[in-house]
Amino acid sequence: MTLSPSGLDITGLETVYDALATAIDLAGPERSELLLVKLALLNAQALGDAALFQQQLQAALQDL
Repeated sequence: MTLSPSGLDITGLETVYDALATAIDLAGPERSELLLVKLALLNAQALGDAALFQQQLQAALQDL
């Protein structure tokens, strides 16, 4: 996956990872899937590009 010039550096990615892990813990096992769907939709809206979202979705599915 290639980062755009405005992409996050390692420190930024670690910050996002920690925030996501905390949010998943706070949501609990019964609501974590809903949280992730809501987050994906909010990020898709912020991204504003359905084709790019599809590319990122395919990248996320790799090597699960």
